[in-house]
Amino acid sequence: MMRSFLPVILAAMFATTAQAADNYPIKPIRVLVPFAPGGVVDTSARILTNKIIEDKGWQFVVDNRPGANGFIATGTTARANADGYTLLAAHTGEMSVNPVLFKSMPYDVERDFTPIIMVSDAPMLVVVHASSPFNSMKDLIAGAKAKPGQLTFGSPGTGSVNHMATEWLVNAAGAKALHVPYKGGAPAVSAVAGNEVVFTVAGLPGVLPHLMAKRVKVLGVTTAKRSPQVPDYMSAQEAGIPGVDASIWVGLFAPKGTPKEVISKLYQASADVLKNPDIKKRYATVGGAETTTMGTEEFTKRIRSELERYRKVAAQVGIQQQ
Repeated sequence: MMRSFLPVILAAMFATTAQAADNYPIKPIRVLVPFAPGGVVDTSARILTNKIIEDKGWQFVVDNRPGANGFIATGTTARANADGYTLLAAHTGEMSVNPVLFKSMPYDVERDFTPIIMVSDAPMLVVVHASSPFNSMKDLIAGAKAKPGQLTFGSPGTGSVNHMATEWLVNAAGAKALHVPYKGGAPAVSAVAGNEVVFTVAGLPGVLPHLMAKRVKVLGVTTAKRSPQVPDYMSAQEAGIPGVDASIWVGLFAPKGTPKEVISKLYQASADVLKNPDIKKRYATVGGAETTTMGTEEFTKRIRSELERYRKVAAQVGIQQQ
C-alpha cells in the first residue's frame, strides 16, 4: 500500500520544491560577511546586493560576522537551511587558504558550499618604499637571491592570503625572504612606507593613499597577466617568475543542497548586475577589481586549483597547520 503512494509523495515534494524556486525570493535574503563593514568583501557584497534590490526589488540584509579567521560567518552559513535565504560573501582566504592552514574548521568547502558566482577578482601589488633601489620585480628577486632570507616583507598576518601569495612569488622565483607579520593589511603597507620592511604584497585600496603621497612605489602584480585595472604594472610572468597567479577574489556562496533553480536565479540576477558598465566602474574604483560572471562549475575548479597551489606553497616554505 505504501509503495503505491510513494510516487505520489515524491511528485508532491518535487512540485513543492519547484514552486518554492519559482516564487523565490519571498522574504529577505541574508548575506553573511566574515569581515567588518568597509572591507573589500563587505563593500563588494553591498554594491552587488544594492543593485539587485534596485533592479529586481529583492530584499537583502548584509550581516557582518567578523573574527576567528572567518569561521563565524562561514560556519554559520554552512549550518543554515539550504533554501537560498542565507548566503555567504567570502574571498580567497576563507575558501582557498584556510583549509591549507587549519586542521580543524567548522566547515568543509566542498561538502558545505555551492559557489554561486565569482563577483570580482583583483590583483595584489608588490610594493616597496619610494626610495628603494629596486625598480622592478626582477630587481627585487635578484636582491632576494643575493641575500637569501635577509630581505624582509610585511603581511596582514601569518597565513593571510597576502602572506601566502608572497611566499608563492618568492619561492617560485627561487629566492628566500623573511616574513614579518602585522595586524592587518594597512599596518603592513605603512611598514613599507616607513621603511620598516623592504616590501609587501597588498591590494590597491590599501596601497593607493601611500602611492599618491609618493611614500611607496609599485613594482608589479602577483597575477600571471597584467591587470586591466592597473595595466602599467608588469605581471609575475613578465618578471620571469613562472606559474604565479595570485589574486584576491570575492564570491557568493550558498549552503550545499540549495535547489539548483534558486542557485540559477541568484546567479542570473548577480551576473546581470556585474555586466553593468557603471557597476564595473564602481568595483574598479573601490577595490581595483574586475567584475566576473564565473559560475558554479568553473568557480569550483578555480577553488580546487588554488587549494592545491597553496598546499604546495605551505609545504615548500614549511608552514604548519594550526
